[in-house]
Parts: sequence; structure tokens; C-alpha cells
Amino acid sequence: MIPLDHLSKQQIHQYQEVEMIKLLNYLNTYSPYYIKLFNKHNYDINTFKHITDITQIPTTSKYNLQASNWDFLCVDKSKIIEYCTTSGTLGDPVIIALTENDLKRLAYNECQSFKQIGATEFDLFQLMVSLDRQFMAGLAYYSGVRQLGASIVRVGPGNIALQFEMIKQLNPTILISVPTFIINLIHFAKENNINLNDLNVRKILCIGENIRDLDFQNNSIASKIIENWNVSLFSTYASTEKQTAFTECAFQNGGHHLPELIYFEILDENENQLPEKELGELTITTFGVEGMPLLRYKTGDICSYYTDPCPCGKSTFRLGPIIGRKHQMIKYNGTTLYPQTMFNILNGLDEVQDYFIELRKSTFNTDDILIHIATFSLNDTIEKKIKSALQSNLKVLPKIEFKSISIINKMQIIPGQRKLTKFIDLR
Repeated sequence: MIPLDHLSKQQIHQYQEVEMIKLLNYLNTYSPYYIKLFNKHNYDINTFKHITDITQIPTTSKYNLQASNWDFLCVDKSKIIEYCTTSGTLGDPVIIALTENDLKRLAYNECQSFKQIGATEFDLFQLMVSLDRQFMAGLAYYSGVRQLGASIVRVGPGNIALQFEMIKQLNPTILISVPTFIINLIHFAKENNINLNDLNVRKILCIGENIRDLDFQNNSIASKIIENWNVSLFSTYASTEKQTAFTECAFQNGGHHLPELIYFEILDENENQLPEKELGELTITTFGVEGMPLLRYKTGDICSYYTDPCPCGKSTFRLGPIIGRKHQMIKYNGTTLYPQTMFNILNGLDEVQDYFIELRKSTFNTDDILIHIATFSLNDTIEKKIKSALQSNLKVLPKIEFKSISIINKMQIIPGQRKLTKFIDLR
């Protein structure tokens, strides 16, 4: 039997049409939120026949999920096994409730991601993210490794010395981490005369931050990692609401779509579907979710997609890098920016130890950017280099303040956030 991700795009769409009809019937029976939405818009689920008919269905946003959180629940609370929350990037966090079947789906999703990067049951994963604080990602990675049949060491985030102790003792082959933390590992290795290439690590699954430019070339942080460590880097993108990941294969030209788990669209400001390679808002529909399925849910993430065949043999669509959050778009001195653009520049400067970016409204009600930067050493030459890099790449120069690394690290701890952050929107 030919795997679903190797079928023609027409065959995949036919499969998803069946799944969409199942979902519509499920929501129209069990979801208080979608029952109200369908009634409000006089939408008849029986009019859906082909995948193109999805444009007739009203969209849902994170604001709807925040305002009517429990109306999205389709099962009795006695069936809920796990409660996870979103990070709260766009306002207050929301709760995502998972049943036993949802947890199995989550494990399957991540297991497929690991197979995508060439992982097998003979690998040992070192998990450098949290499993607590209702964090779905850590739960997904842990469950996926178990389903794969591989081994795992749960070190969690931070504590660089402990990370290396486990790497030396247990010889993991794959690390799961945010890329900027890998940079911290590299600095620690240099300071402690650790030869990274003597270690058994061969692959790093990079989460939470981009490692590719829009043309799929390594961005500054990925380049910095592989210049110092002979490893293969893989990008993966997911969110709590989607309960599904888009992960690169060995050819590293976009995150592969899992059509059995999710349908996606890229929409413009007027909710029109965009063709491939054009940037718009990722909008998703989940298949196989029992607790809180989502239909045409606008994620707020800006990206594009690609349909050309991948050399790996899969015929599924692929997502390009996430360039930013829709609501984090910045208008600064006539230029449109996203935080990720500034991250890429600062991550590429060897002189920058760490940073924190604040976005506020000015007294003139315009966007105002302040970048706090810690450097390994500071003099006029280094200051000029940093400002020149920002000016030449952004075409504008935000306000900059140089601070100690201890102050920067304190600024990155945001009350209510589960992880360190390099950006805060105070508009």
C-alpha cells in the first residue's frame, strides 16, 4: 500500500475531503462553539462536497478561543486526560484539553517527525525542553520518542554543565533544543576545552526559533552552529492548538505536511487563499482530534507553502519558515519589520552575547523599538559594527542600549511565561 504522503495531490485532497466531512459532522454534534458559529452564519455542513468548498466556512481566531475556551470542548470533562496551555504570545493563554486518543495522536505526530529526520529506535534523544508547566511540546517529544521505540534523557532547559555531563555519560545521538541554547553550549564548550566533534551527537532538532531564511538557506544562527559543530540541523514548527508538527526531511526545504492530521491554508488580509510561495497567515483544520478540534483556525503565523516535489519522494506540501506573528508586525519609520528579522541579525553577530527587544507605542502613537544588547566586550568599534549591521539590514536603526548579561537575562524572564523570551510587545 502506497503511504498517504506519497500519493498524488489529488488523491490526498480526496482523502482530506472525507476527513473534513467527518469533522464537520462531529463539530455540528458536539462542539458548542461551532454549532453557534454555523447557526450565526447560516452555514449548512451538508453543502461541503469538495475541498475547495472550505472557503465557505467561517474562520476562527485565537481571540475566539480565548473568549469561549470551554465552548470548544467536544467531550465530557471526565474523558480529559491532560490539560495543556498555550504560551500566551497573543494575549491570555488558553487551555487545550486532550483525551487519551488525542495523546495517542500527539505521539504519532511526533513519531512521524522523528522518522522524517531519519531517527530510529537505536537513537538516544536528549530533551532540552520542559515537560512541566502544562507545556505540550515537551509532552509531545517525550511521547513521540517512546512511540518510536528510542531512548530519551529528560534534562530539561538550561543548566549547561548538566547537559554536557549527560552528553558525556550517555552519548545521546539527537538533541532537541531551541537553537540559541545550542549557541550557549558552544560557548561553554570553548571555555572548557570540550571538543564538540568528539561527542556522539549527530543531529539537532531545532524548536521554537527559525534556522532557515526564506530561500531555505541556513540563517545566521544555523550557520554559527554548524561552523562549530559537525551536526545536521532540522527545523520543526508546531503549536499547542495545532497538535501537529511540520518537520524538515534530510533535504531541508520546508516542513512536511502530515495530511492525515491537518489541513492548512495560507490566507491574505481578506481571508482569500493565497497561491504557493506567497506570504500570508497560516490557517489550520485539525483531523482526528477529540477534545478540542479546530476548523479554519487562524494561527497568526506568517509563512508560505511549496508544492514542488521533494527529493525525499513525499508529495505533500511543505511550509516555509515562519517569518513572524501577524500581530507582531512592526511599522517603524516607514519600514515593515518582524521581530524574527532582528533576531536573525543579532544572532549572526559574534560580538552579541544576548539581547532583549521591547516594542512600545511612542508619544506620537507610532511603533517604537528599543533593543537591549549585552556584548562579550564593548568598545566604539564593536558598537559601530552592531549598529551598522542593523542599519544596513533593516534600512532603519532602532534605539539601542548596551547592558550587562545579568540584566539582559533578568529582562528575559517574563511573569507568566514558561520560557525565556527575547521580545516583548507592550503596544
